[in-house]
Amino acid sequence: MKEIKKRLYTIIFEADTRAGKIFDEVLLTIIVISVFTVLLESIAEIRNKYQTLLRTLEWIITAIFTVEYILRIWVSERPWRYVFSFYGLIDFLSIVPTYSSI
Repeated sequence: MKEIKKRLYTIIFEADTRAGKIFDEVLLTIIVISVFTVLLESIAEIRNKYQTLLRTLEWIITAIFTVEYILRIWVSERPWRYVFSFYGLIDFLSIVPTYSSI
């Protein structure tokens, strides 16, 4: 278990590895898709026509960010320090709006 956490820590927090770079690139791609989805949802005509698809994408993206957030907390040596760090708060605030819509 400790080896898995160490490996995940390297992937998640260290962008100088191949796996870390891929992880960051995937996250950036998901962020761009998320922003694009929100932009499309702000156009009434598109929202009315593709509401189900846009909502589904929103929940899938939120689920991915939630798993990422939980993993970051789990692999951190000092989880509470991460939770209350700038990036920890940004990660938390990125998932709250979708859950608050329930």
